[in-house]
Amino acid sequence: MPDHEELLLKDEDLGKKGEQRIEWAWQKMAVMQQVRREWEETRPLQGIRLAACLHISAKTANLARLLKAGGAQVTLCASNPLSTQDDVAAALNLVYGIPTYARRGIDTEDYYRQISAALDTEPQITVDDGADLVTTLHRERPGQLGQVIGGTEETTTGVIRLRAMARDGALKYPLVAVNDALTKHLFDNRYGTGQSALEGILRATNHLIAGSVFVVVGYGWCGRGIASRARGLGARVTVVEVDPFRALEALMDGNEVCNIRTAAARADFIVTVTGDIHVVAEQDLAALKDGVILANAGHFNVEIDIPALERITVSRRLVKENVEEFRFADGRRVYLLGEGRLVNLACGEGHPVEVMDLSFADQALAAAWLVSQRGKLQPGVYGVPVEIDARVARLKLAAYGIELDELTAEQISYLSSWTSGT
Repeated sequence: MPDHEELLLKDEDLGKKGEQRIEWAWQKMAVMQQVRREWEETRPLQGIRLAACLHISAKTANLARLLKAGGAQVTLCASNPLSTQDDVAAALNLVYGIPTYARRGIDTEDYYRQISAALDTEPQITVDDGADLVTTLHRERPGQLGQVIGGTEETTTGVIRLRAMARDGALKYPLVAVNDALTKHLFDNRYGTGQSALEGILRATNHLIAGSVFVVVGYGWCGRGIASRARGLGARVTVVEVDPFRALEALMDGNEVCNIRTAAARADFIVTVTGDIHVVAEQDLAALKDGVILANAGHFNVEIDIPALERITVSRRLVKENVEEFRFADGRRVYLLGEGRLVNLACGEGHPVEVMDLSFADQALAAAWLVSQRGKLQPGVYGVPVEIDARVARLKLAAYGIELDELTAEQISYLSSWTSGT
């Protein structure tokens, strides 16, 4: 296996800081703690080579530690050039012995060098956030595909890409769509993205949300969460949608609903969260009022047409960390946060620990399930088994000290019968 030692961040001072951050997060990851206690005995991933392309944060570090405790030989690389916490990467390399190819702020070439380094371990299980690891493996390493048992995918954008691969007949091993688990998209996407996106915007700008016109482009689970949190902070929320059902839901949730051109002209904040390209396009950018804040909470930095923004402005400058000013010829200024990358990670610390406890427990248990199903699954995109999803929810409720009711025999009989009526 090639030596990629130069790609590993090994700063001891950073490592000590990262260790503290990782241990702090672990305190609130009750579901993963329970799984780890079991896995230290059962070792369901014993000897499995596992490569994970994820946002390198303290929460991710604890997933990696859990996978290692389950017996896996774990290697990490970053799924976004601006989401890496360097102290966490250093701690993983120096303290926990988990090779982590990640540094904040790298360019595209080095980003894929890090992915390549992870793939050099010849993984049998892949864990992905955005599907860059999977697509690179399929495009550039077809000879390795035969040894892959399966993989898991964390996010909406990645699942969209994997389903496209499956439709085209290009997907060569089974992938579990962790994003589609109820304990993932109902909680992580809504409450996690809702809180962390607002946190990233506030950290970057220190601007008041209350009273502002806050535009959310896209009303999926992530968009619902962002709109809800913005309303809670006193914003006048406008939703832009192409789907009539989601638009109607947004309206009945108390938001204004209109098209992007109308919204762009009066917005104080615009946050994109669609998973699609150029949802704020050149003609929309030209309509922006002076001082508007642009942010993206979708996976890739393509939702805002940044090349068009560069073309129609006469100057640009970094006015503060993670805030870049673009000035139009008529003097209007537009501010782009975090280079248009995931605002919650580029400008903040990502999702709260408690929701990532759910999502990463899903990831870990799905990886172990794939190993248990070795050789039984055809290439394709699979849902998280219902029993895993329900178990994660029950463990989380138990961590909150909540007990569920149970149906009585009479109630079960009533619900399964057709004879009772008025």
